[in-house]
Amino acid sequence: MSIKTDLLVIGGGPGGYAAAFLAADLGMQVTLVDMEKHPGGVCLWRGCIPSKALLHIAKLVKEAEEAEKIGVKFGKPEIDVNKIREFKNGVVGKLTSGLGQLAKQRKVNFIQGKATFVNSTSVSVAKSDGSTETVEYNKAILATGSVPSKVTGLSIDSGRVMDSTGALEMNDLPEKLLVVGGGYIGLELGSVYAALGSKVTVVEMTSGLLPGADRDLVAVLSKRVTSLMSAVYLDTKVVELKEIKEGIKVKFEGPKVTDPEQVFDKVLISVGRRPVTTGFGIENTKVKVNERGFVVVDKQMKTDDPAIFAIGDIVGNPMLAHKASAEGKVAVEVIHGKKSFFEPAQIPAVVFTDPELAWAGITELEAKEKGIEVQIAKFPWGASGRATTLDRNDGLTKLIIEPGTERILGVGMVGVGAGDMIAEGALAIEMAANVKDLSLTIHPHPTLSETIMAAAEVFYGHATDMYRPKRK
Repeated sequence: MSIKTDLLVIGGGPGGYAAAFLAADLGMQVTLVDMEKHPGGVCLWRGCIPSKALLHIAKLVKEAEEAEKIGVKFGKPEIDVNKIREFKNGVVGKLTSGLGQLAKQRKVNFIQGKATFVNSTSVSVAKSDGSTETVEYNKAILATGSVPSKVTGLSIDSGRVMDSTGALEMNDLPEKLLVVGGGYIGLELGSVYAALGSKVTVVEMTSGLLPGADRDLVAVLSKRVTSLMSAVYLDTKVVELKEIKEGIKVKFEGPKVTDPEQVFDKVLISVGRRPVTTGFGIENTKVKVNERGFVVVDKQMKTDDPAIFAIGDIVGNPMLAHKASAEGKVAVEVIHGKKSFFEPAQIPAVVFTDPELAWAGITELEAKEKGIEVQIAKFPWGASGRATTLDRNDGLTKLIIEPGTERILGVGMVGVGAGDMIAEGALAIEMAANVKDLSLTIHPHPTLSETIMAAAEVFYGHATDMYRPKRK
């Protein structure tokens, strides 16, 4: 069979389906190809959504445990892994089937299968039913996403060694779990398993958790993570994994490792993700891939092939769903004839641990590395009335400010609900707001959002809920 379409989108993740749906809304004839039965991509099927469902359960467990110190005792929680898995799968099913329905309502031609480029204007799709279909297109958008990275020498063939996809299956609760990698994926999933009863050890080869994130924020998170985990090893490498009868025997190398060989029931390797730019005939087009494996695009998401655009994880960091969605909309607008460019002033990021860690714009660390002069204003949540009522004073709100203009260059937060509140910081940066704008914006009381206003007041030395000498 052969069909023709205005726009072909390869990959049904947050970038791909956002692009396909917008193009359909603008009147284009759209074909969307993905290997799953519904759109959603890694984010909805094996990433953002199932992990957040599990993190919600972990939060309930920890809150129940911590309620005892304020006079409410629930008793030891009973963990039913099968019901937890059922809840997680139900969330995934509801959202992905909903996207399938939205695709039908928009008359998007959704094909379940794998697309391979024949040339710059057509692909061959191996469909899930075993048949093959040729799709000829005017324009195409690549949105093939990413997969978990592997570590040379550590990826042994064992059911006891998991990547993030395997960990999200939640087939069982290992008594002892090793998490290799102290980034956001490792900490999020490690937190889930720890809350549900596993003894979790985290190993990170750098000197701190969440490499690249703001150190002030990470310091707050590290205290709670360290108390939750059985052990956290920094400046440490895993040099060998070996399956034995008792589990996985692991050999560590690091200056503070007192027990270099340990046995774990399971090992989760979470050392990042890599773009999917091979295996679908990209070499049959004019699309170029750089030395790091990312597709080369300009600010309009155009590749070196005039007929093909690319978005999402395959075009570079940060590998975030909301970045992919924004890029997909830019690509569609350009195809539709608009002068659209992907030029955000910031791309917010959230680590959904407990406490949550979030930032938008430049960090203090980035400013130092780039030689950018900045001023810093911090408001500790120990002075927040709302944080105190929640018994969660372990938070911090931080502003990165341009001297002279007092423009907001970056906002960082760590604490309960930081992931939701960072949107205000993102808006402030996009709108080129200054510190005075934040300090004069009346925030509701008592809320955690007040800490953003309070941090702005700290900058001027007159925060109501804490004393700081006035700036000279």
